[in-house]
Amino acid sequence: MGVAGPAPGVAASGGRPRAASEAWRRWRRDAEDWCAGRVWIWRAPVLAYLGWAGVRHLTDPLFQSLFGGITLGVHELGHLLLGPFGAWPGIAGGSLAQIAAPAAAAWILGRQRDYFGVAVGAAWLAFSLFGLAAYVGDARARELPLVSLGPDPIHDWNWMLGRLGWLSADRALAGLLRAGATALWAASMSLGAWLLWAMARSRGPRSRQA
Repeated sequence: MGVAGPAPGVAASGGRPRAASEAWRRWRRDAEDWCAGRVWIWRAPVLAYLGWAGVRHLTDPLFQSLFGGITLGVHELGHLLLGPFGAWPGIAGGSLAQIAAPAAAAWILGRQRDYFGVAVGAAWLAFSLFGLAAYVGDARARELPLVSLGPDPIHDWNWMLGRLGWLSADRALAGLLRAGATALWAASMSLGAWLLWAMARSRGPRSRQA
């Protein structure tokens, strides 16, 4: 008489946590290897600035970090690139671009195994989301000064939410964006701090590597 094995659903559900745990262990070992011998001192001021800027974003919705000018340029470029495809892509393109650019930067740095760069890219994405939240929350009031390459600037989110019938939800959507930005900023700070700690405690063979 045979012994019944575990049901397929049970095996699968047990395998996923183990696979995730193993993937986490592999990533941590790789990150620790990357940190071995790297210099943490010059990266510490960068992380300190990102922490300070994040606090400023939390206390002042209109605060602009050093990434603000880059984000604005990327936003306007998104309008230019997607404008030929119609009104919706052209108007939404600015907001899409200012999210896509820092996300792509973090992804590329991750592919290059620059883990501290990933933390910086994630912080930039968080700051971009803070700025986007301020823009979305202004959809009804339209009090923010607008920057446009054309003579007649359009408030992107007034236009989009108005056509969707969601203007009354502008502040709720802004709140969700700010919550996501806060969580992402906190995660980037945690990653950056852990990487600096791993660099400081490492005594790997790459002692002179920056």
